[in-house]
Amino acid sequence: MRHEETILAGFGGQGVLFAGQLLSYAGMSEGLHVTWIPSYGPEMRGGTANCTVIVSEEEIGAPVVRNPTAAIVFNGPSMAKYEPLVKPGGVLLVNASLIETETHRTDLRAVYVPASYLAAELGNVRMANMILLGAFVELTGLVAIETVMAQLDEHLPQRRREWLEPNYTALAKGVALVQNVA
Repeated sequence: MRHEETILAGFGGQGVLFAGQLLSYAGMSEGLHVTWIPSYGPEMRGGTANCTVIVSEEEIGAPVVRNPTAAIVFNGPSMAKYEPLVKPGGVLLVNASLIETETHRTDLRAVYVPASYLAAELGNVRMANMILLGAFVELTGLVAIETVMAQLDEHLPQRRREWLEPNYTALAKGVALVQNVA
């Protein structure tokens, strides 16, 4: 049964909320039950930003997640806050470009992706969110990467359309990284 309670967390401006929205839209597109709850500090850029996404084959009783089955952490403070909360057997996906520490937990699957570095190589460090989302989708099999790409096409604002193809490339890069690790 597909059921994932995911926290995506980082600084404002890293695309954390948009990545969570795309995951939610992909789940809805595949006929799954979905919740998406954003949370962010008062700063426009550089403050905290996180969201909780639940995607499930069954109805969702409550959108609140205390112990997620997965965490995608974009920065050090998010790693410190959410790594201890991931359920045993869960997934911890780490932006290794900005987080130098590694988990000491042996009861979860930790995957380290140099997302910011790779995004900069692709032309824009802000595509790190798509690299991490692609890696997450490949790790969990929660939704199809093609569904995420279709939702990106549908929900990318008109003023950002020039980034559609580069974001497809970033998603594919995340998928390929996980395939190479496995």
